[in-house]
Amino acid sequence: MNLFTETNLSPDILKAIGELGYESPTEIQKQTIPFILSDIRDLIALAQTGTGKTAAFSLPILDMIDDTSRKIQLLVLCPTRELCLQITKDIKNYSKYMKDIKTTAVYGGSSIMDQIRSLKDKPQIIVGTPGRVIDLINRKALDFSAIHWLVLDEADEMLSMGFKDELETILSETPETKQTFLFSATMSKEVERISKNYLTKPHRISVGSINEVKKNIKHEYYVIGYRQKKEALKRLIDSNPNQYSIIFCRTRMETQEVADFLMQNGYAADALHGDLSQAQRDTVMKKFRLKNIDILVATDVAARGLDVNSLTHVIHYSLPDDPEVFVHRSGRTGRAGKDGISIALIKPEESRKLKQIKSVTKIEMSEGKIPTGEDIIKAQVGGVFESLFEIHEDFFEFDDSLIPDLSAFTKEELAHKLLQFQLKDLAMYYKDRHDLVDQKLSSRDDDGGSRRDRRDRDRDRGRDRERGERSERSGKPRRRNEDMVRFFFNLGKKDQLKKLDVLDIINKATAGKSKKRAEIGDIEILEKFSFFEVEKSFKDNVLSNIGSMKFKGKEMRAEVAN
Repeated sequence: MNLFTETNLSPDILKAIGELGYESPTEIQKQTIPFILSDIRDLIALAQTGTGKTAAFSLPILDMIDDTSRKIQLLVLCPTRELCLQITKDIKNYSKYMKDIKTTAVYGGSSIMDQIRSLKDKPQIIVGTPGRVIDLINRKALDFSAIHWLVLDEADEMLSMGFKDELETILSETPETKQTFLFSATMSKEVERISKNYLTKPHRISVGSINEVKKNIKHEYYVIGYRQKKEALKRLIDSNPNQYSIIFCRTRMETQEVADFLMQNGYAADALHGDLSQAQRDTVMKKFRLKNIDILVATDVAARGLDVNSLTHVIHYSLPDDPEVFVHRSGRTGRAGKDGISIALIKPEESRKLKQIKSVTKIEMSEGKIPTGEDIIKAQVGGVFESLFEIHEDFFEFDDSLIPDLSAFTKEELAHKLLQFQLKDLAMYYKDRHDLVDQKLSSRDDDGGSRRDRRDRDRDRGRDRERGERSERSGKPRRRNEDMVRFFFNLGKKDQLKKLDVLDIINKATAGKSKKRAEIGDIEILEKFSFFEVEKSFKDNVLSNIGSMKFKGKEMRAEVAN
């Protein structure tokens, strides 16, 4: 079937999806809709996010559902609140002209009493997250005895989030006569086990191999040390102007740190992770969908349910452990027939993980060089004109007579002045900055360096330690850069302080009206306290500002070290 009108779906459904602009079904819809309409077997469908899974299972079920019954006939389980609300919205849109069909969403983070009251409307369709569905089962608010269809959407993600016990409890509460449809992006061991235990001789549909999903996505990777990672990220963002992107991090803490770094540097960015309240998450997602922010820094779990078709870039700030998660992340760009770019920042010691991803996924990745300041300005010049040429309408009115006489300038001179005005701050930032050094994987073994390099480093470290110990025993101070001031800092390892934290604290304490950033020297973190070096001209900033700041709720104090 090449058109939805070629299906046997009811006129009411066809009218609703027609108004939504649905004409030709996606591949998963082509295979799934006829199967569900004509077969009574269970189903395993492997497909990536964004391939049209919701319509694939809900359209044929809506066609067959009994709208005269007031019992729950379809239960859809999904991993996150956001996805739950998205699926509910889609099903309501598809059933717009089916006046007797009611759909209710149940999820955590909202009043359970409100949801219990909504169940009194006797919906035929429930879309829910596993934890909240269990809560409602325990309160006797849900009756699944008449269920005909059970959908496990993004089953792999539900299991990776630790919902195994909840899924098994819910499955045991449903009748054996139901049809179960399991949708997953990957077929992990846990998904395989669930399917063997709870599905009966399921039919399998697999849509798109990993390679096919990635046809219109360009993959790049950049090798950079951990200490230079944020600066490298900034350069990659600056060298790809006018982007609308998601940056993926491994942990909630890393996500917030990266988002804070970008916001402090003037980018329209924000963080999305599990430590945010539901209201905060909703606000961030709304801002991103409306493009009030154009960079979202997120964990994999938090980004589930965020369905955006116009992403230009996906940036892997940290590599995932699972190669298929890498594919899943990257697949968020390059949608709706557009090209996309996937960028990975690789630490030298992650060479083995990178090789595994390339081997399993068969993705062709090209290694790039961290852009220089000159590269960035060239890219930004192109970005300015790209933005200008995209403007096809007047956003506001003004009297053209207000425009001064520009006849004394050529068009090249006007363009020059425009670019100088637009890019002045960025050019000044990169003017005196050293280029970042790429750290090649090709010259290293899988453990992040040649054995000779490691022996040399270890030997040098040993000599440095020996020299330091000798100088301390002799009472002679170690040589120090005369342009730096050494500070004593009252927090240390016991306070979970890391060098990255110290860098952020210094940057915040020395941030002022001047565009110049403080040069930072050695940072030494000990058990109960620390030392760090900062450029002399920023001495007073450190002394006056750090005392008014806090680190994880703890008071901070810095003083010049003797």
